[in-house]
Amino acid sequence: MKLYLLNLLASMLLSGITVAAQSTPEIRFDSEPGLLKFPDNIHLGEAAGVATDSKGNIFVYTRTGHPTISIGTSRAFAHGGSRLFEFDRNGKFSREIGQGLYGFLVAQQVRVDPQDNIWIVDQMSNMVIKFDPSGQVQMLLGRKAEAERIPGLPLNRPPGAPGGGGGEGPAAPRGLPGAGAQSDIFQRPTDVAWDAAGNIYVADGYGNARVAKFDKDGKFVKSWGSKGDAQSQFNTVHGIAIDAQGNVYVADSGNKRIQIFDRDGNFKTYILNVGSPSAICITRGEHQYLYSSNSNPPEDIDADGEIYKLELTGQVVGKFGRAGKAPTEFGTVNAIDCRNENELYVGEIGNWRVQKVTLHP
Repeated sequence: MKLYLLNLLASMLLSGITVAAQSTPEIRFDSEPGLLKFPDNIHLGEAAGVATDSKGNIFVYTRTGHPTISIGTSRAFAHGGSRLFEFDRNGKFSREIGQGLYGFLVAQQVRVDPQDNIWIVDQMSNMVIKFDPSGQVQMLLGRKAEAERIPGLPLNRPPGAPGGGGGEGPAAPRGLPGAGAQSDIFQRPTDVAWDAAGNIYVADGYGNARVAKFDKDGKFVKSWGSKGDAQSQFNTVHGIAIDAQGNVYVADSGNKRIQIFDRDGNFKTYILNVGSPSAICITRGEHQYLYSSNSNPPEDIDADGEIYKLELTGQVVGKFGRAGKAPTEFGTVNAIDCRNENELYVGEIGNWRVQKVTLHP
């Protein structure tokens, strides 16, 4: 058995697979969980996404409650279950963006691109929406289903329509395997990122198991990935980030690894032993670092709530935090903003908050 394990380790190292050290240094840090100041009539729900722009403004995409249901003659529309807020660098509330927008259903992520455009990923409307810095919609990727199945509500279709010939059958899902795998239609997307040329990469994520690539104008280019645990396969594509060389890092949460590809989707290597990677983020600057949270899914006994700091080679620099509700603890981290290497913003679904984290490496 000992010889087998040694041979396995040697094989992994030769194949370019990075293995985290058994003894991971703890990084000292402070946290500020009460940074964001809301008006009396606005409250933060599940903090699904957090991001900053070049001026230090903070954006939070939050799940605020049950969506509104509008019932027509034969269709039911769900909308309005999430909100996008902006704060200044000191945490003072500035404005709400896209209030009541059709594509806001269940918040999943918010990102800010190099031009300070704001992008949201909505898990249940199956859309990625781009806003310019003034808050105006500039681009839509994906498509919200025209009718959603509401429990207990008949949803009639004409005979021969997708999903059945009428009655109470579920609405036909979008992004079906075989269709979504080669199209610009998503099935519960999770994240978005860009390369230096402006190409757009969408982690399509819970329903599909792939990465979808678009050009800077939103034209579909290609996709890669399928359900499974082999190389270039995924079991929940939870996060995505791109380094300065255009390498694409994909948090393959269900397979407990981060897979790395070139910008065309060719597999390069992967990183192991950082738990179940969920939220990932790559710093800016000449020397880039990768941050990865290990707090999803919550039922995973190996998900201890910590966040790892890594070199892009996969070498673990250290880790910080643990699962819990106190300051310096984390409850289901869904987003990390790491514009500044040692000043992070962490969005927690489980604790309904955003913590500002200052590292002391």
